Parts: sequence; structure tokens; C-alpha cells
Amino acid sequence: QVQLVESGGGLVQAGGSLRLSCAASGRTFSWYAMGWFRQAPGKEREFVAAITWSAGSTSYADSVKGRFTIFRDRAKNTVYLQMNSLKPEDTAVYYCAGARDSGSYIRRKYDDWGQGTQVTVSS
Repeated sequence: QVQLVESGGGLVQAGGSLRLSCAASGRTFSWYAMGWFRQAPGKEREFVAAITWSAGSTSYADSVKGRFTIFRDRAKNTVYLQMNSLKPEDTAVYYCAGARDSGSYIRRKYDDWGQGTQVTVSS
């Protein structure tokens, strides 16, 4: 069984930075891509960023482009989300997810999910 464990969330003032981490454990599995999603209270879960595991190609939601950076450490089976210039509207529970194939990645229908970590940005 695969486990994805997020860490690094917390409370930060607007304009500040946080780095989220997602460590994968359990049975050995090679994801096609890893991604970050978020869900704010009363809203649907939305895509934030993704990175293909082999090539390291990245993609971002328009709302975070230029502020957030996704990167991975394949040796540690860990993916990170560096969040800079945070805004109150970035407040949400952030989820790490793995896509097992290109179809899941393209459709943003990821297969494996972490439990989430809360990010709160105060104004």
C-alpha cells in the first residue's frame, strides 16, 4: 500500500513563504507524475501544480504561476511545493497526489492521495 504524507503547513502572514513536503512510502511504485491540489472551505478541490517524475516537466494553475514552485527529489521519493508571496486566498488544505499513468495526469484524476496539510495565510 502506498502512503503519501504531507508536512510543512502552518500559519503565515500575507507575503510570506512556506514549503510543503510530500514523502511517499509503502510498496515501491513509480508514479508518472506527482501533483498538489488544494481545497478551501466551501469550495471544490482545485489543481495547484504538477511535475512529471521522470522528466521533471512542471505545470501550474494560473493563480499560482510565478509564486509557487514544484520540484522533486527522486532519491527521497519526495515532492515539494515552495510557496512564496502568499495571499489570504491561498488559504486551504493542500493535498499531495500521485498519478500512475499519463492518462491520470492529463485528466488530473490522480490515483493516490495524502491526508492533507492546512495552510492559513493571514492578512
